[in-house]
Amino acid sequence: MKKSSTPILSEPLQRIADAKHHDPFEVLGCHASRGKCLIRLFMPQAEHVALSADQQEIPRIEGTDFFELELPEDEVTHPYTLEWQDKFGTTHLSHDPYSFGTQLPEFDIHLFSEGKHRHAYRFFGAHSHQADDIAGILFAVWAPNAARISVVGDFNQWDGRTHPMRSRGGSGVWEIFIPDIGIGSCYKFEILSADGDISLRTDPYGNHFQVRPENASIVVQDSDHIWNDHDWMSHRSDTDWQQEPMSVYEVHLGSWRQDADGNFLNYRELAHQLCEHLKRTGFTHIELLPITEHPLDGSWGYQTTGYFAPTSRFGTPDDFRYFVDYLHQNHIGILLDWVPAHFPRDRHALARFDGTALYEHDDPRRGEHRDWGTLIFNFGRNEVRNFLISSAIYWLEEFHLDGLRVDAVASMLYLDYSREPGDWLPNQYGGRENLEAVDFLRELNSVTHDLHPGTLMIAEESTAWPQVSRPTWLGGLGFSMKWNMGWMHDTLSYMSQDPVYRHYHHDLLTFGLLYAFTENFVLPFSHDEVVHGKGSMIDKMPGDGWQKFANLRLLYTYMFSYPGKKLLFMGNEFAQGREWNESEALDWYLQDQPYHSGISTLLSDLNSLYKQLKPLHQVDFEFGGFEWIDCHDSSQSILSYLRKDREGREVLVILNFTPVPRENYRIGVSHPGSYREIFNSDSEYYGGSNMGNGAPIPTEPEPWMGRNHSINLTLPPLGAILLERE
Repeated sequence: MKKSSTPILSEPLQRIADAKHHDPFEVLGCHASRGKCLIRLFMPQAEHVALSADQQEIPRIEGTDFFELELPEDEVTHPYTLEWQDKFGTTHLSHDPYSFGTQLPEFDIHLFSEGKHRHAYRFFGAHSHQADDIAGILFAVWAPNAARISVVGDFNQWDGRTHPMRSRGGSGVWEIFIPDIGIGSCYKFEILSADGDISLRTDPYGNHFQVRPENASIVVQDSDHIWNDHDWMSHRSDTDWQQEPMSVYEVHLGSWRQDADGNFLNYRELAHQLCEHLKRTGFTHIELLPITEHPLDGSWGYQTTGYFAPTSRFGTPDDFRYFVDYLHQNHIGILLDWVPAHFPRDRHALARFDGTALYEHDDPRRGEHRDWGTLIFNFGRNEVRNFLISSAIYWLEEFHLDGLRVDAVASMLYLDYSREPGDWLPNQYGGRENLEAVDFLRELNSVTHDLHPGTLMIAEESTAWPQVSRPTWLGGLGFSMKWNMGWMHDTLSYMSQDPVYRHYHHDLLTFGLLYAFTENFVLPFSHDEVVHGKGSMIDKMPGDGWQKFANLRLLYTYMFSYPGKKLLFMGNEFAQGREWNESEALDWYLQDQPYHSGISTLLSDLNSLYKQLKPLHQVDFEFGGFEWIDCHDSSQSILSYLRKDREGREVLVILNFTPVPRENYRIGVSHPGSYREIFNSDSEYYGGSNMGNGAPIPTEPEPWMGRNHSINLTLPPLGAILLERE
């Protein structure tokens, strides 16, 4: 009877050969017993293998890819070097990854399991590492329900049999140190789920990725960037940001500006060009739409797959460090739009990462976001919270960012957010509040403020949830600021009205002051207002061409004189005519046209005035910084109010929302003297009709509006004027 040529392997070896062994270190490597040392290798790419020290061949188990050699224990040096030939006859020298012990400290794994490791990115992912003085890369990943995980890459022909990882028990952490591979290696995790499904996954903690549509993670070296922003960082931590001016320019890097062929610019090129533009326009900060790695340009970055990686569209992590450093050296702060609310379903990323709902909830009533077709993080899981908080710290610490704008907070806070009745699960008390998300947000804000004083956490939150920007110890969520979505909607609704009807909607401008100081507010005219058929900012304005630009100048002046920090999306500073398109650069040629140039000049002057005059920025979040002069003149659609600083200095603001000039318009003032017009949105420099108050205006002892004195003014059509007492 003919003998079979297929050897019969022991059950552990067969599982290695089938790439199904849960812990390959039990089988492979060097195992000592009774003075002997058995070296066992599984090398599918090898034809011949020897110990390089004495060229002693390690025999192959016939008909398999296993190699075994038993030697006296004292004849085996650690770590031993292998010399092997592949099927093409190429000779390689390498160390056996299965001859090294565990590398991750138990304490780090314990903290991570407890959800308390603030710097989990320092050991998860792929990092340069030395074990027993041998250089290589240490890989680590969390996947508690996987049956087997292998590191695959261009260093092992993407063969999942070659480098299966070591399980660290009940923690769900897997690790392997692969010696002799270096920086620039592309890799993924090949995961065998408990039900036998195999998937290739990018590294959740990866620091760099291939340029889309490719998506492999790339091993990067420890940064060699030398920071030169010490003055900025010191000033940031020592300054009360609440009393400082903050005018934010929101930017989508891919469409802000492109090269002559329509290609993306590098972070370094963007740094210089953006800095020049920001200095000219006077903004104090930029806010980047998400540059966390993402596969789809059309998502604008809001469907993140790389929570620890600046997108490779614009360069390397060190290129981005240069970007931040350069802007800081030029006194410009940088905020990042950051998305912890949801993540995409892409098969190569976080969705059902180990074959189970690991980062998300299993029940779609908790784990799916219906509107966006995305998945919702499971904020009740220690390791998931740790992942997200470590991501936030990573951006603040590794890239010196000045803060994070947290996207879609409302969707995190409410279990029934955008859901029909019966399509959501109540909390343990029967309510609609997502208590786990609330706890996560409080921890996030407490930790980031504690570790990085002076950084800002800003909530995009559109509901009436109380105390979003109040300290956690007062029961708040702990954010620094919150976007004032109500003010934005009311203001744009009012401004879109034909002036003849505005007197019917006067309350849209006055209502906001009833709640203006319940939170620390940012006033946003963001990217969301110039997409999806909403029209550009200039197109929202009613009237003929002149009136449209006059309305926009009036709107921006109102914004910069109103309590709250400011945010304006790119293109709005020169009145881009068309809606924003993420695939095309802005229409920069418009800056050379008179009316558009006038808007640019107006914004530059408003930013300059806003930064110079403390009454316009020092007391943004308290009643003491604002006082109505007259909010009742709805018949003429005129508002007048005071902005005040802590020393009592005042700026008078008068806004005329009709195209009718108002001569001899009297307002009350508290102090006698003479008032000087310091800003007029109708100036000919901005494209206006140049109507206003050129000479100083003396007060008259005529009581008006409950004040002992008054002044008589000329109000320009669709114009705003700012006055100071001389």
